[in-house]
Amino acid sequence: MAPMRAAADATRLYFQNPFNPMAHTQMGRQIAAACEVMERTTRRYGKPEFDLPTTLVGGTRVAVTERVVWNRPFCNLIHFERALERPRRDPKVLIVAPMSGHYATLLRGTVEAMMPRADVYITDWIDARMVPMAAGKFDLDDYIDYVISMIHFLGPDTHVVAVCQPSVPVLAAVAVMETRNDPYAPSTMTLMGGPIDTRVAPTAVNDLAMSKGIDWFRRNVIMTVPFPHPGVMREVYPGFLQLSGFMSMNLDRHLIAHRDFFQHLVKGDGDNAEKHREFYDEYLAVMDLTAEFYLQTVETVFIEHALPRGTMMHGDTPVDCSAIRNTALLTVEGEKDDITGRGQTRAAHDLCTNLPQDMKVHYEQPNVGHYGVFNGSRFRAEIAPRMIDFILTHSQDNRARQARAAAAVSAGTAAPKAAPAKPTAAASAPAAAKADPLEKILLAKPQGVADDLKAIAGVGPKLEKALNEAGIFHYWQIANLTAPQIEALDTRLDFRGRISRDNWLEQARRLSETVS
Repeated sequence: MAPMRAAADATRLYFQNPFNPMAHTQMGRQIAAACEVMERTTRRYGKPEFDLPTTLVGGTRVAVTERVVWNRPFCNLIHFERALERPRRDPKVLIVAPMSGHYATLLRGTVEAMMPRADVYITDWIDARMVPMAAGKFDLDDYIDYVISMIHFLGPDTHVVAVCQPSVPVLAAVAVMETRNDPYAPSTMTLMGGPIDTRVAPTAVNDLAMSKGIDWFRRNVIMTVPFPHPGVMREVYPGFLQLSGFMSMNLDRHLIAHRDFFQHLVKGDGDNAEKHREFYDEYLAVMDLTAEFYLQTVETVFIEHALPRGTMMHGDTPVDCSAIRNTALLTVEGEKDDITGRGQTRAAHDLCTNLPQDMKVHYEQPNVGHYGVFNGSRFRAEIAPRMIDFILTHSQDNRARQARAAAAVSAGTAAPKAAPAKPTAAASAPAAAKADPLEKILLAKPQGVADDLKAIAGVGPKLEKALNEAGIFHYWQIANLTAPQIEALDTRLDFRGRISRDNWLEQARRLSETVS
């Protein structure tokens, strides 16, 4: 297609040249638009950039620097380093991006939503056609080893988030670590729209794998990298085949989008045309997968259902999810997900039989498809705050605090109780006068227009509603909280130390200064 694409691009430039009289006619605009559609649909797109130069932390805009802190032949680990004025005890979050055709930049929105409250790392998988044969193979077992190695690199109290395809290898990696009593097993794992058990609510993706069998995939979708790519002669599953499969599932939607793009170009509607370009520049950028990884994943996950059946192996080690006892589990699904059916991710709860019930949480987001599980407005407003809340709740610091509190309660219960002294009139007077410390700060209704408390990092819609119901509507109320009031509010609303941990007072003070 390269010669045709070059000819189409040259024709487009000719009919867009302002010195060409045809460029100002309806026919000229239609020819230029058709050529651009042709050129863009046959172009090989390069890897996009994350392009996240700043983030908002505690009400302050800070710079963000991407750094590769760990690397192997098939993956780099990128750290989004925030230029903070003073250190924060934000959780370390490892986002494991899918290795299923698209680049890790598809999770740009996921990273952006997590950065204000977390120290974020992401797996940046490398295009298999760019890895020389000398680097060796890369299969599902290697993927699991990479995940374990990255968790070891990040150290204790790491929180892992797996988006779609990585849910299976991440769950397997945690099971292997727990089987080995690995002290670096993550504090939490969040599995989002992942195919843990594809026997539940099978989709077109699952039906294809079951109907064809592994030999069909080996014969029909595996190709050899051509010269002059660095990975020449490596067997791969080409990214353009995966992309074709994705697009065929919603072909009418993509055809309508390109028809509308053509019409926007003809009409000169630059804004809508640019929105189309931005989306498809990302969506059409794909990478190749190694043949051994692709085939092993198809066979293990979609044909044999090895993980839910308890037959999955990591090398010589059985993957036993019942060994997971210390890593809290959050699963997230989309109500309208047509790639990973409802219930497929939730199946992880049934596999982790020895994980305490209070360490398991499942959430289904209404009215979103597969992409909306990890990106978009509903993800930012509904899912990301729940993820952060879950991570903070089950961080090692919070677990230790809860253990100390439980030990103190237990010790107090076991201690002998002295007979209560009969209160005197002098003693009862101060007790009667001791009022609720929050009475001085709470309001029956907002004074004027209520402030947007969600602007405070750590406060989502649910917490804002709880604060409003308690009588807190304005930034100045939070900024002026005293230590007794913080303690009372923490007890009343079960904030578990969030006010102090997330520095709400300082955030509220800064925000109140910007409100006229």
